[in-house]
Amino acid sequence: MTDTILRDRSGNPVTEDAIAALAGEIRGALIRPGDAAYDSARRIWNTLIDRHPGAILKCRGTADVVAAVNFARSHDILVSVRGGGHNVGGRALCDDGLVIDLSAMCGVHVDVATETVRVQGGATLGDVDRETNLHGFAVPFGVISKTGVAGLTLGGGVGWLVRKYGPSCDNVLEMEVVTADGAVRTANAERHADLYWALRGGGGNFGIVTSFLYRAYPLSTVLGGLLVFPREDAGTVLRGYRDFMEAAPEDLTVYAGLVCTPDGAPVTVVVPCWSGADMEEGERAIAPLRRLATPLMEAVQQMPFPAMQSILDGAFPGGTRNYWKSAFVKGLPDAAIDVVVEQGKGMTSPLSSLLVEYYGGAGSRRDSAENAFAQRHTDYNIGFMPQWTDPAEDAAQIAWAKGAWEAMQPFATDHFLLNYLAEDEEEAVRTAFGSNLPRLREIKRKYDPANFFSINQNIRPAA
Repeated sequence: MTDTILRDRSGNPVTEDAIAALAGEIRGALIRPGDAAYDSARRIWNTLIDRHPGAILKCRGTADVVAAVNFARSHDILVSVRGGGHNVGGRALCDDGLVIDLSAMCGVHVDVATETVRVQGGATLGDVDRETNLHGFAVPFGVISKTGVAGLTLGGGVGWLVRKYGPSCDNVLEMEVVTADGAVRTANAERHADLYWALRGGGGNFGIVTSFLYRAYPLSTVLGGLLVFPREDAGTVLRGYRDFMEAAPEDLTVYAGLVCTPDGAPVTVVVPCWSGADMEEGERAIAPLRRLATPLMEAVQQMPFPAMQSILDGAFPGGTRNYWKSAFVKGLPDAAIDVVVEQGKGMTSPLSSLLVEYYGGAGSRRDSAENAFAQRHTDYNIGFMPQWTDPAEDAAQIAWAKGAWEAMQPFATDHFLLNYLAEDEEEAVRTAFGSNLPRLREIKRKYDPANFFSINQNIRPAA
């Protein structure tokens, strides 16, 4: 788009002198429309999102982030913040404004003595796993290695270790954050404790986190993989999965879903991950899952944790169009499983998936007010995830997700997983924070009274 330029919030062009002053202050690259790197720099995982920023600043360090925030604030420019660029709602991008891109800030430092990991805000799960596994450690993150740690953690963060160690946000000890006034603050239990509370589950509302300090846990090898069953056995498999999870040990996380094989055949999958030290015990724990029905394929084995973390990467490739809806369900009754099975019949793209994720465990034993992550006491998350490549299918695929979600509402709670929300979920964003919302609004007023950080799952400042 040749008419795309950097504008302020009123639509006025930002002067070339001002842009030149910013370019002279930073170490990173300032990419603008017409530059050779522009189209690749504005591309994110979900190609349904097609936005044209006025400029993209590829930051090289915290000083670049401070310069970007001060520049945007002084010129009243809309900003978005990109970490891994894997958010399904496309909140990494904005039209005509400034993208503060952290993707070059991906350093990871493992401190073996303190069992902690310092991670820059642009790192992905794969970046962290590569370094931590070298030392025999792991951090509780998600399930797709291309996901950015920042967005995942700020929104909660659930994955293969969630039942054993809780969500990612429960495992952050400290954050360096650039707030809307351009100040660099350290947020932990002693310093800016209110900000520390809000950042752990409150999304990108309170500043740009340039580094995280995580707890790390001794873990290098897990027992995991895929159990594939016929699609016609979906009801039986999902009922057995539900009954199994009621007594499953917390060393074992298991997700299930309706997907298609690479050749397009519809199947039911169960994906276990055993993180306990005793692999023979893990084999015994997983054995009942093999008997849920007659499997078409069994591919469960010991593997390095980074391999488990990337086992589903191929199911969510770049260059596809995505729209997600999700619902928390308490207990997963038979009638809700019937809805899952029936709605699975409506998936028309072989890339789409309908996932059933059980959490529970360590995170669910904490109080929802311990930090901003309020979604820790509902058992199952049901994700309706159409994925396709042809823009002509946009309306139909989105309609399927919305219709499937509506069909699940008789069984749904009033909670939503923040990181699963698509771009048009304003009411769900408010509901997702539950009883924590009033406190979050007060903290937003303290650190971002003008709602400078608004391209996120937005919390408006208290009046």
